[in-house]
Amino acid sequence: MSAVLLALGSAACFGAMTVAIKVGLPARGDTTGATLAMLLVALAVACVAALPRHDGADAWRFFLAGLLAPGVSQFLFTRAISEVGAARSSAAAGAAPLFALAIAFVFLHEPVRGGLILGGVAIVGGGAILASERARPAHLRARGLLYALGGAVCFAVRDNIVRALHAHGSPETVAASTLLAGTLVAVCVARRSPTRGELRSLAPAGALFGLSYILLFEAYFHGRVSVVSPLVATETLWSFGLVALVLGGSEGLGRRVLLGAAAILAGGVVIGLSAVP
Repeated sequence: MSAVLLALGSAACFGAMTVAIKVGLPARGDTTGATLAMLLVALAVACVAALPRHDGADAWRFFLAGLLAPGVSQFLFTRAISEVGAARSSAAAGAAPLFALAIAFVFLHEPVRGGLILGGVAIVGGGAILASERARPAHLRARGLLYALGGAVCFAVRDNIVRALHAHGSPETVAASTLLAGTLVAVCVARRSPTRGELRSLAPAGALFGLSYILLFEAYFHGRVSVVSPLVATETLWSFGLVALVLGGSEGLGRRVLLGAAAILAGGVVIGLSAVP
């Protein structure tokens, strides 16, 4: 049950992060500096969390995971939010469990349970319903969904790498290691330092992102990919709720939100029940 609660906590933080990014991003222009600003704050949060029980002997093993996510994935996800908004980007990223479960069943030989598959299908289906709406505002570009989907693939590969290597470090150190790798990728891509304004406006998103990673890796150290990944996908539900609360009607959310959110919530409940011994 601890893995379930940790995964849901990570989902809540990640969903809140997407809204914080939307609020902190400039209306137009390059998003690479903003991504670097957020990752720097997230790295600082993870490093502070790792101080009490740091175990860096095998942290290098997680560098590959960090290059993919948050390295590549966060640029894709931030660009997606800029193009299509926080809610729809989060919905498209909800497809991550579909890839993560397939990898886990094949390569990690995790047990296949009907409840896990049913819950995963419900969550991914809910995300698809949210992403398939046609009545979105003209200023939101559909290509952003492709960026978010690319980020989802990176999430899935990272999740399986972390689970496969979970015995080689503490969750906090692992989070700091992957975020360090992601930050190095951001430095190479951005090719400039973030401005003070970017650091200030993206600090809340960075703090939420760092906390989300710590909770995520704690969850993977306690539970299987087939349990944790679909539950983390409930971040779509958190994102849509916070978008409605914080951003109001600026993203033009329609009635499909209720149906998609209900499917995601139902999927999370089914997985949570299936994970209980």
